[in-house]
Amino acid sequence: MSDLATIFSENGLLAHTIPGYRVRTQQLQMAQVIADTIEHHSVLIAEAGTGTGKTFAYLVPTLLMGGKVILSTGTKTLQDQLFNRDIPTIRAALKIPITVALLKGRVNYICHYHLEKTLQSDHLNFASREEVKYLGLIERYAKSSYHGDKSGLSKVPENAIIWQYVTSTRDNCLGSECPSYKQCFVMEARKRALSADIVVVNHHLFFADVMLRDEGLSELLPACNTVIFDEAHQLPEVASLFFGESVSTSQLLELARDTEIEALLNAKDFTALPEAVTVMEKATRDLRLTITGENTRLPSATVMQNTDFNNTLALVQERLMLLVSLLENQAVRSQGLENCWRRAIALHASIKRWCEQIENEGYVRWVETFNHALQLNATPLSIAEIFNRQLNASPRAWIFTSATLAVKNDFSHYHQVMGLETAQSISWSSPFDFPNQALLYVPTHLPNPNDRNYIECVVEAALPVLRASRGRAFFLCTSLRAMQRIYELLQATFEQEQLDYPLLLQGQGSRSTMLDRFRELGNAILIGSQSFWEGVDVRGEALSLVIIDKLPFASPDDPVLSARIEKINKEGRNAFMEYQLPHAIISLKQGAGRLIRDENDRGVLMICDPRLITQSYGKRIWQSLPPMKRTRNLADVEIFFAEKSNQSTSEEATGQDKAQGS
Repeated sequence: MSDLATIFSENGLLAHTIPGYRVRTQQLQMAQVIADTIEHHSVLIAEAGTGTGKTFAYLVPTLLMGGKVILSTGTKTLQDQLFNRDIPTIRAALKIPITVALLKGRVNYICHYHLEKTLQSDHLNFASREEVKYLGLIERYAKSSYHGDKSGLSKVPENAIIWQYVTSTRDNCLGSECPSYKQCFVMEARKRALSADIVVVNHHLFFADVMLRDEGLSELLPACNTVIFDEAHQLPEVASLFFGESVSTSQLLELARDTEIEALLNAKDFTALPEAVTVMEKATRDLRLTITGENTRLPSATVMQNTDFNNTLALVQERLMLLVSLLENQAVRSQGLENCWRRAIALHASIKRWCEQIENEGYVRWVETFNHALQLNATPLSIAEIFNRQLNASPRAWIFTSATLAVKNDFSHYHQVMGLETAQSISWSSPFDFPNQALLYVPTHLPNPNDRNYIECVVEAALPVLRASRGRAFFLCTSLRAMQRIYELLQATFEQEQLDYPLLLQGQGSRSTMLDRFRELGNAILIGSQSFWEGVDVRGEALSLVIIDKLPFASPDDPVLSARIEKINKEGRNAFMEYQLPHAIISLKQGAGRLIRDENDRGVLMICDPRLITQSYGKRIWQSLPPMKRTRNLADVEIFFAEKSNQSTSEEATGQDKAQGS
């Protein structure tokens, strides 16, 4: 597309309308390849290093080419950023009158029907007065809001229990039978999406719709010319989730809650129904208690040896069947009761399917526990074939982009996992000057990660580096247990040595709150696990050091990973080299990507795992990282930070001189 070179040039439309815009060769090249992909309805995998400006690189040609576009992102935060900031910026720069719609899953929108039911019910026991206050705020917001998106009501926390009572799920939505159907926020969002040129969704919504035909996208896809997945490295995991089947105790408890509300409003005289709800609810809660611990993932073969689990699951099915028969008897009394009856039948069928499936060829059955819930899962061992059917359904362009898709410029892992064998794959390196901006430090004398004292040794090795950086660090951990232990050890040492670097621990607040606090403090150390490995952008001095406790290999005990390893090895291939290692490298690239976010950033990446040096695959790992200088010498790290400190002081003085007009 001939216009692109002009648009991305020093005197182009972007430079004129976007403050601080800089020309990047990689950005223009990426935009040109994307334009070609859209024009020829082909498939592109595009890895763009940090600072490439991939968002503008795909938005500019997309807006210029026209047609219907579905843009899917990794998170709701990025979804909001694209809709509220990035797309309006490019639309204004190009002066193209395109329409854009934001579409989220139904749980993000207030449901008039469920809000009304909750307001009518005087039998709901909320945990606190706060919840009652929140209900009043939601009622007023629902009357005045144009879109009903709960993110627009910041006074009610996103995790407040009340949201469960005033939003709908796929299970309890009454659809066109709902008395509030005409003013439904979900339906209005879908209508806007149907008429818009660009629809911004997230990966969970995209796959929920592809598999369940539930979120309104099934009407959009046939008319769509282009599908773009940003943060595409997350797709294999999200797709696995939706291409399988799961049923949870949370769904059963939601059914119990909704049945109870409906019974109170529409079947007060039928006392057998609330009694059946109570016994089913108790059996469901007891099922969760049959497996100790939370955040546990177990293969079905292990769980089936637990007699208590088997007996309680059988009791849940029995109690659920009783509820089905009673609801069938009362279903004519309200749409809500009929909906509860249909849900009870579907949930019973799902549990029965899970119990009766002998290891279904191509699927692995497993159980996951959370704090208050338990989930039965059946997950496909490979998503390639299923996803490939989506690609070939009708001619359109498919674009997969992220900063982390390749292993040392090799995309074969992503090709295989996603079934994208014929896709064009291109990698653009970061425009940042990594050899001068960053240093990779791997300390000496650390034991292997399976050593019982490994975490203590990691903290001991990290302390002099933290002193040299004067805090200003992310300490990224591969497990919650390691995260907690590192926090405790640092806390004890800082108290003893009177080091004044604030310690922030993941979970002390929402991610955005903690990041704001980290930036404000300027010398803090944030210790985090999965939440802070990706999607986090801290520019400037506040983040000058990223420490990674060990290489992020997924636990081979994980039932899905274990089954996939077994399948690959049975086929005569090498699961470690083909699957486990690439997966770990992509995760590590995400964590390492937190360090240099701007062309003026300088910092140290400290990877504590000695396997990076001692194992033959270590070279493959560090060669997949940006081209930083490498050292094993602590003195080099201290010199790097001393230079950084001198440079900052010098820049500050220059800035003051300029301010004084000298």
